[in-house]
Amino acid sequence: MFCDHCYRDAGDKISEELSTAEARKMIREIERAGFKIMIFSGGEPVMRSDIYDLGRYATELGLRAVLGTNGTLITREVAGRLKESGFMAAGVSLDSLNPEKNNAFRKLDDAFNLTVQGMKNLREAGLPFQIHTTVMDWNVKELEAITDFAVEIGAMAHHIFFLVPTGRGVNIEEEALRVVEYEKTISRLLEKQREVDIEIKPTCAPQFMRTADKKGIPMRFSRGCLAGISYCIISPRGDVQPCAYLNIPLGNVCEKPFDEIWRESRVLQELRTMEYKGKCGVCDYKTKCGGCRARAYYYSNGDYMAEDSWCLYQPQGVGKR
Repeated sequence: MFCDHCYRDAGDKISEELSTAEARKMIREIERAGFKIMIFSGGEPVMRSDIYDLGRYATELGLRAVLGTNGTLITREVAGRLKESGFMAAGVSLDSLNPEKNNAFRKLDDAFNLTVQGMKNLREAGLPFQIHTTVMDWNVKELEAITDFAVEIGAMAHHIFFLVPTGRGVNIEEEALRVVEYEKTISRLLEKQREVDIEIKPTCAPQFMRTADKKGIPMRFSRGCLAGISYCIISPRGDVQPCAYLNIPLGNVCEKPFDEIWRESRVLQELRTMEYKGKCGVCDYKTKCGGCRARAYYYSNGDYMAEDSWCLYQPQGVGKR
């Protein structure tokens, strides 16, 4: 696969990927830093032959091991091995119910059928899964239908990812939703939440917290943007960055223990101050939303503390004399 939106710009195996021993050391440091959940993602994580060993090791240390996958390689055997290794859940990517559109986006013939079969194999193995959809201008009208499909196939949730231009995603930035449609889509998804029992979560769209509050829709989440506060990512080479879409290297776990990077990074410390600029800094939803730090970084040409210009909300007092 060679997905248009891939933040990792994944392809062939890169040089200097973490070895199994380095990955196990990293997992120990993640647990030591106080994290509770570890998401094994990619590229495609099941292409690593040691994924079962790493999932088992994380589970033994008390972490909740979950998988982010495109689903195409989840055979019955793979699903069973993941379950036996201690994985607790999987997020499976599906971007359209139209096989041709989905396959074109993912650059793989039969991707749709393989992914759907992967979901069925996870269900049969007793491994809970949710569907992940990247919303673009060409699939925005079918989001509710994908939610209905998620209910039908037995998914526990439907998480909708809003494009942040990074990796190969910068090449399709013009296909991302624009501000007004962005806000309308968040509102639509939360209205759909009233109709279904599974969880719907807009992701990389922290304004959903404000919209849910205004609509009186209860959410289990405490905050929109978690980058650098209770979430970060580590690249296949071991580079730590605040989130998948905020491509700022903070240190490498092969050179410095992860828990020290997490504790001492200047960038992370600044993100945790929540001293944002512009209207994000004075917004009454600052602690619940926080604005998308990665989107602020991209559209301000490099300031991760800038206001998130994709937000239409005018905080109390802003724009008044």
